[in-house]
Amino acid sequence: MKKLLFAIGTVVFALVVASCFSSKGGSSATGGEVTGVSGTSMGEPAPYGMVLVKRGSLKMGTENTDSLWGKDVPTRDISVDAFWMDEKEVTNSMYRQFVYWVRDSIIRERLADPAYGGDESYKIEEDKYGEPVTPHLNWNKALPRNPDEDQERAIESVYTHHPVTGEKMLDVKQLNYRYEVFDYVTAAKRKYRLDPKERNLNTDFQNDQEEVVMISKDTAYVDDDGVIHRETITRPLSSMWDFLNTYIVNVYPDTTCWINDFQNAENEVYMRLYFTHSNYNEYPVVGVNWEQANAFCNWRTDFLLKGLGSQAKFIQRYRLPTEAEWEFAARGKDGNELPWQQDGVSSDKGCYYANFKPDRGNYTKDGNLITSKTGIYSANSNGLYDMAGNVAEWTSTVYTEAGVLSMSDMNPTLTYNAAKEDPYALKKKSVRGGSWKDPESFIKSVWRSYEYQNVGRSFVGFRCVRSQLGTASKQKK
Repeated sequence: MKKLLFAIGTVVFALVVASCFSSKGGSSATGGEVTGVSGTSMGEPAPYGMVLVKRGSLKMGTENTDSLWGKDVPTRDISVDAFWMDEKEVTNSMYRQFVYWVRDSIIRERLADPAYGGDESYKIEEDKYGEPVTPHLNWNKALPRNPDEDQERAIESVYTHHPVTGEKMLDVKQLNYRYEVFDYVTAAKRKYRLDPKERNLNTDFQNDQEEVVMISKDTAYVDDDGVIHRETITRPLSSMWDFLNTYIVNVYPDTTCWINDFQNAENEVYMRLYFTHSNYNEYPVVGVNWEQANAFCNWRTDFLLKGLGSQAKFIQRYRLPTEAEWEFAARGKDGNELPWQQDGVSSDKGCYYANFKPDRGNYTKDGNLITSKTGIYSANSNGLYDMAGNVAEWTSTVYTEAGVLSMSDMNPTLTYNAAKEDPYALKKKSVRGGSWKDPESFIKSVWRSYEYQNVGRSFVGFRCVRSQLGTASKQKK
């Protein structure tokens, strides 16, 4: 019996060893050659509402001096990797979902707070040490509460009334979205390594073990008056937490942009209804500044990842396109300066290819007075709508006169998170595409403009992109 058990055990052991050396990705069973470790490939499905812009190259910019302003647009041959891009601009309906999510999250927090409500009778009496005074150790029994009243109180707390007309409206000052971003790029730089031995690989020099490395990080808080304070802290590098930046952004768009952008114009109806009325649901959101657009991208990412489980770690984040990505996508597969294939801006029948200002003082010649519904004009060869006109679009790139000349020629971009105390000129962000109020020269794919990152305009919106995961390699024929 013992011999039989020993023989069975020997066979099982041999089978286990054989399986270890014959599995895919392991060593070869015949000769011990290295074959690599295999992994499970993941075919990334097309994100909802996005199209794939395949990797490629172009001569960014134009060598033709602009005839209207006489500006030279810097040129350079560049290459970009593949990415997904929203086929249409972010609409009022999409952005309102973000605003309502922030509103509802505030309500949920207040419903979970037993002391919240503004009614003093619901508050737990405490002694000078902050401990509950008996018999209120169990407030739920000592102070019975009406859940319906709590819910109504929490909901009403995010609304206010116009002091003159009495109109009920969202208290927009409360709609603050807090998020954190780990700065992988800065953390990867050798000069910021936590171990001093890794900061300089040149063995001719001795690393200073006592060197103090200063690091800047963004942080934010809301004071007792509900005012958001953003600070850029510079301090000695101490841990990986120094690369985590915190932002708090009020997410409600500046609906007054319709008044402030156009003095002495009857635009009150747009100010009051453009963002909130269902008739404008599919119109591009405006009045959203660069900081709010980034907050939307972060929220959209988190909103997606919560439903993906373990696969979430492989999904690239939503973000604003770089200036190079935007121009590459707008030019289409043939690299045109305008998204369409035809010459001119209208067909032989006088139908315009985009929503812009065709003539001096005549905004309606193309069929629209202000913005239009997204996607009513034909898409370019990449399947993207409104890459010329309708609204100009934020990019992630800092605006400089040198443009692409100051960037790499591979996936070029230039980023700078301007601190509050920085000169205002450092807060310019590149805006592309021209808008409904711009003439033909400004809606060309090569035209560069800018807006300040904290300003929302009635003619500036945005769309999101996501880097494609694992682009396929192939030999070009």
